[in-house]
Amino acid sequence: MSYLVVFLGAGLGGALRHGVNLWAARAGSGFPFGTMVINILGSIMMGVLTGWFAARGGGPQGLRLFLTTGVLGGFTTFSTFSLEAFLLWERGAHAAALAYVGGSVAAGLVGVGVSLLVLRQLA
Repeated sequence: MSYLVVFLGAGLGGALRHGVNLWAARAGSGFPFGTMVINILGSIMMGVLTGWFAARGGGPQGLRLFLTTGVLGGFTTFSTFSLEAFLLWERGAHAAALAYVGGSVAAGLVGVGVSLLVLRQLA
């Protein structure tokens, strides 16, 4: 049942992401405003939901899965990345937080760059 809850939430989150991207594309800028707005909104919502669930003793598992893993996961995984980095920092694991942020960004950029270079050579 948990997979179905996450699946339904992710579909909704993905549709919301698509809507924001369409809205941002109307601006006609070469800057990825849509993704930036999605990442910021998703991070704000992750903070709101995490704080709300923590204040209420966790809340129903299905609702947490639907909203966080499902809707926000479909909308943006940046919200989870932001939460995890913040929690590491908050717990005093500053080196781990910096390694997580730096490593994720650097490895992500290298991964995209290398895969694009390889595929472009094959094409």
